[in-house]
Amino acid sequence: QVQLVESGGGLVQAGGSLRLSCAASGSIFSITAMGWYRQAPGKQRELVAAITRGGRTNYADSVKERFTISRISRDNAKNTVYLQMNSLKPEDTAVYYCALDLITTTRYWGQGTQVTVSS
Repeated sequence: QVQLVESGGGLVQAGGSLRLSCAASGSIFSITAMGWYRQAPGKQRELVAAITRGGRTNYADSVKERFTISRISRDNAKNTVYLQMNSLKPEDTAVYYCALDLITTTRYWGQGTQVTVSS
């Protein structure tokens, strides 16, 4: 059983910053990647940023130079991934979901956290 608990969403003015956290716990073995996705109303869920077990990162073009993903792994049971979001824009408004991928190709999702950027 894997649990993903997200925090850090909220309301911020354009140009502001937020930091999202996602704590993963449970029966976690052989994580291949963790990442953040977002879904705005009426749109498909899209990748925002991801980080592999080896530390390689990948960002959506729309967030490059503004968002930074990082990960802390203390042991096989607890992993935390962060998303530092700077220079936020109204178009960043969405529900942000944490995702965890295992070597078995299983993907787990968090419950989602709302990020709202006002103009």
